[in-house]
Amino acid sequence: MIRQIHEIDDLQQLREHLSEWPDVEKLRTGLFTEFLRHTRYKNAAEWNAAVRLCECLAIIGWGTHEPVEAIRGTYFNGNPETFFINRYGELRFRDAVWSKRKEGVAIDFERSFFHESPGLPAIRTDNVLTDGPIGEIQDRRLCSQRNWIPKNPICLTRGISNCYENSKPVIESLEKELKPELNHRMRPELYGDAVNEIILNCSFSFYDHYHCKTNYIIADESLKLKQKDFYPALLNMFTEKEIEDNGYYLRNRFSYGPFKPGTGRIRAGIVFEKAFSELPRQKQKQLLCTYFIHAVQQITSRLGKKVNYNFSLMTDDFKSILEEWCKKQI
Repeated sequence: MIRQIHEIDDLQQLREHLSEWPDVEKLRTGLFTEFLRHTRYKNAAEWNAAVRLCECLAIIGWGTHEPVEAIRGTYFNGNPETFFINRYGELRFRDAVWSKRKEGVAIDFERSFFHESPGLPAIRTDNVLTDGPIGEIQDRRLCSQRNWIPKNPICLTRGISNCYENSKPVIESLEKELKPELNHRMRPELYGDAVNEIILNCSFSFYDHYHCKTNYIIADESLKLKQKDFYPALLNMFTEKEIEDNGYYLRNRFSYGPFKPGTGRIRAGIVFEKAFSELPRQKQKQLLCTYFIHAVQQITSRLGKKVNYNFSLMTDDFKSILEEWCKKQI
């Protein structure tokens, strides 16, 4: 059974194959047992096997077990990273950063950790012995799960962590209060499965020192400037010395990427000027909420008629949670 599912790459064919099994509970038990064997994956082949097992369990259902999703992402240094998350964005089992070599990829064990699962107390902290800091090198592509589990679709991210001092408490509240509320209170099962992530990526102005600074100037939206237009337009507003001394960058307030059906992902960028950080913190929260809703509404207008997804209910839930967060004093 296990050998067969690894030989079928097409998701629809995999669904058809699994639907032919007469005893779903027995199938689920076998798949889950095999999955647990791969939660401490040590090389690319074992990670890819774990991904396929997660895809199978997502198709037939995880039963009483906590569903997790196997994700291949990118670490901050550009190297691949792999991890399992539950519907609340909490890490489970091994998460690993990979080292890229001429011969392929290998786990960097010094940057890899093991996260216990409360539902599986017998599986505790990883103590796998290795021959060194770098694992077995294999020339394989690292896979990522293609049929995602239901989870909060709104992902609030930042390109870099820098910001002005007056915005730090606001961003801390966003990270520690708003994001957990979204993860626990959004109702992804009711929206549909066509959309996986709506990424709202925030870029804040900052000044660390003369050689590390970025102060965004927000472009007139009616001009519809492209990337190539920003610097020439900025030169019409400031001298080269003013631009260099102040770290000025002209950007649109909002930017939108394409929707990718294969990953269910769409990205929007939101840029914040220095004046935003000079506002009272409650006003900053209000503007954040306004911009978040605007971005989601624009995405809805772009995808609403093309994608089978309940954007209306999702947006209503998002608004409700934002309103409560916005009212809390910092």
